[in-house]
Amino acid sequence: MSLLLKALIAPLVFLLAALPARAADPLVSVEWVKANLGKPGIVLLDVRSGAGRTKADYLAGHIPGAVFTDYAKDDWRERTPDGVDGQIPPVDKLEKLIGGLGIDNATHVVLIPEGRAAVDVASATRLYWTFKVLGHDNLSLLDGGFLAWMRDVDKHKKPVNQMETTDVKLPPKTFKANVRQEMLVSKGDVKKAIAEKTTIVDNRPQDFHVGLSKSPSVKRYGTLPGAQSIPESWLTDNNGGTFRSKAQLVKLYQSQNVPTSGKQVSFCNTGHWASLGWFVASEILGNKDAQMYSGSMADWTADPSLPVEQKVKTE
Repeated sequence: MSLLLKALIAPLVFLLAALPARAADPLVSVEWVKANLGKPGIVLLDVRSGAGRTKADYLAGHIPGAVFTDYAKDDWRERTPDGVDGQIPPVDKLEKLIGGLGIDNATHVVLIPEGRAAVDVASATRLYWTFKVLGHDNLSLLDGGFLAWMRDVDKHKKPVNQMETTDVKLPPKTFKANVRQEMLVSKGDVKKAIAEKTTIVDNRPQDFHVGLSKSPSVKRYGTLPGAQSIPESWLTDNNGGTFRSKAQLVKLYQSQNVPTSGKQVSFCNTGHWASLGWFVASEILGNKDAQMYSGSMADWTADPSLPVEQKVKTE
């Protein structure tokens, strides 16, 4: 290589190295996972426990190289001192948890839900949101989840080299959070959003939305005043593990009078179902003004002075 060419290339290399890493694609396919198995810098995180699966199910068979984490028991969510369930733990606790899984700030994390229904996909989207809050963008979710992987195994009749039964443990790494405070929506933020007529989206089933049913974590029946309803089960194909296409989601949002751009706040009971709504709005539809109120109705109804809209009253 000539000295002139080296002189021209050197500044370009420096500039490329200085650029921030490109955010990963939010959704990846089974084919993408197959093509990237075993590559350094990628950690497949098996979060099937969000569908009621256990470590035993993971050990019975999982995607080769995938690391298991228990969505319910590994302190990804916790009860706040004032009794609100399912909230984001202290940052230092999450840093220790994530680093212990062999993940550092350069790792591309790929979340693997069960893929049976929207409610279990929400386990992955809730962890996705958590990573984003911590400033980690190198992040994806396997569309269709573990069951999509199994369908591919059956299709190609390759159960031996496409499944693993060992407990994968990666060497611990250091993960350092850079918290995005703007993603943490408080009760006060929601009061202001309601007053300003910001779009508020209820991602709970409609019987919760209208006030016929409620979660044990919620103290009163009903929804946030003025909220629009997009149940989490509508966001995936036939309430399965695969997201609807962007074109279908746009039509769905239009049918519910929910814009696909501009500020909006998704909520549910404790920020589980709502993470699915936030993921669709922010990561699939590209609305970076979309937020999630993780405290949701559990936090809101803990304050008896705050209004609740009950569309159907049975008492």
